[in-house]
Amino acid sequence: MNLPDFDFEFMSEIPDPDDVLRAEALNRLLELAEGHDDIIGASVAVEELTGTTTPHHYQVRVVAFVRPNNIAAVEKDETARGALKGALTAVERQVREQREQLRETWKRP
Repeated sequence: MNLPDFDFEFMSEIPDPDDVLRAEALNRLLELAEGHDDIIGASVAVEELTGTTTPHHYQVRVVAFVRPNNIAAVEKDETARGALKGALTAVERQVREQREQLRETWKRP
């Protein structure tokens, strides 16, 4: 799959590991989209939830633009990478479940 066919947006509030997180997110999403025409893009947002009640916690929101319904997942973790992995895993699972439901036309009401 070529990058022009896949719209990817990455926003992060943390300065240091941006390139590593961006590359990991893009690679996993491109692997998920490979060989399929249902995913047309994705958006990833990384936030640091720093405060008195949540020191050093991160939240990652991944939205996959999938036909017919977009899929989203939000994950919180003590590391940005852990939160990203959790959110990407949840999106991958949901996309695979949706693809399976669309294949099994005899089970639809």
